Amino acid sequence: MAILDILNYPDPRLHTVAKPVKEVNATIRALIRDMAETMYDAPGIGLAATQVNQHIQLLIIDTSETKDQLQVFINPKILERDGEQVYEEGCLSVPGIYESVTRAEKVLVEAMDEQGKLFTLEAHGLLSVCIQHEMDHLQGKVFVEYLSPLKRNRIKHKMLKQKRGK
Repeated sequence: MAILDILNYPDPRLHTVAKPVKEVNATIRALIRDMAETMYDAPGIGLAATQVNQHIQLLIIDTSETKDQLQVFINPKILERDGEQVYEEGCLSVPGIYESVTRAEKVLVEAMDEQGKLFTLEAHGLLSVCIQHEMDHLQGKVFVEYLSPLKRNRIKHKMLKQKRGK
């Protein structure tokens, strides 16, 4: 297993639309293990393949307190959305930035697991937010794009300044 490099906003590669996974095989499972190690190390509760410069429809989430309930979503699709909630979101690709975003309170998602088995899951609250946030990454969208142009521009400049400071 390996810790992968996480792309930081405003890296243009974060705007790449991910392609569907054609086959769930050993290569995909190895990427899932590396992504999990990377996410737990960061530390975070979700990570999309796009964030580690792998432009395939794969995301992982673990919202548990114990960090031992990894959920894998391959080729995820939201079938239904219901309600509305505002949640303060952060992102491993936008470290140190937290902003309120409005999303669906409940989603019904269909995806494959790490064995390639199709499943459907109804998610509420934090898990719902996390699924929507990570699925945005697969569409080439970062959560700061929900913010006003002024806020987004401030965040962009702050991130570029941090990068130059490294």
